[in-house]
Amino acid sequence: MESRNPAFRGDAFGRRAAGPGYGTAGYGAQPYGGQYGTQPYSGAPGGAPPGYAPPDTRPMTMDDVVVRGFMTLATLMITAALAWALVPTSLAAPVLIVALIAEIGIWAFITFGRKANAPLVLAFAAVYGVAVGIISHSYNDIYHGVAFQAVVGTALAFAATLAVYALRIVRVTPKFGRFVIAAGFALIGLMLVNLLVQVFGGDDGIGIRDPGNPLAYVFSVAAILVGCFFLLLDFDAIEQGVRSGAPEKFAWYCAFGLVLSLVWIYLEMLRLLSYFSGRD
Repeated sequence: MESRNPAFRGDAFGRRAAGPGYGTAGYGAQPYGGQYGTQPYSGAPGGAPPGYAPPDTRPMTMDDVVVRGFMTLATLMITAALAWALVPTSLAAPVLIVALIAEIGIWAFITFGRKANAPLVLAFAAVYGVAVGIISHSYNDIYHGVAFQAVVGTALAFAATLAVYALRIVRVTPKFGRFVIAAGFALIGLMLVNLLVQVFGGDDGIGIRDPGNPLAYVFSVAAILVGCFFLLLDFDAIEQGVRSGAPEKFAWYCAFGLVLSLVWIYLEMLRLLSYFSGRD
């Protein structure tokens, strides 16, 4: 069964472990490694020539996800801090455009190329960090202190979402996954429509980014909630991957998905808090 988080989809890594309500066996009906035989690998398969070496892989552990997630997030934070401190205001716009183009390119390669490894994921985090640093600095120049408030708000949202998942207050089911993905696409679609209306003459777009319109507050709150729902999908993908014996490199997909969800929440938190902050 494919993962419900788009970042984790793909033939090699998207199949999920069985669990309540899933109704399918993860990674096929056999333990991971069954493609090499009917039993988990415990030596050279029968008939293998002398010197045969099995694939160099082991099942993913929770520690793998924690370490890779920390490395990815730390890379993003370092490049964000460097962009904040070193990119002058006069160059902020062109550097941001270049960073966004590079970010989208690497994201597409990882997502649609089904390739996630340390160089790709860390490169994505580094480029994404440049964009986040420039955007954060721009907001903080106008609304002093709002970037720190957004970081704290994102950390609280992460902790609350993790608690909700651990306590099984919200159960991640296929129906829930479809709802979250549909809601995410709907929000992105509205953002694009708003941008097009602004480009073609409407200064405030359709109102979802206008601080003077109550719809903007509703939209940002909804976007933050959807980001938290994507975190729930991330947590579920990690848990099911560990349980079903996904390969170690799947941890990089998990780190990739977590960073996407966290930055989504942070940027929406930044915008929402700016609505309540006075200009300096």
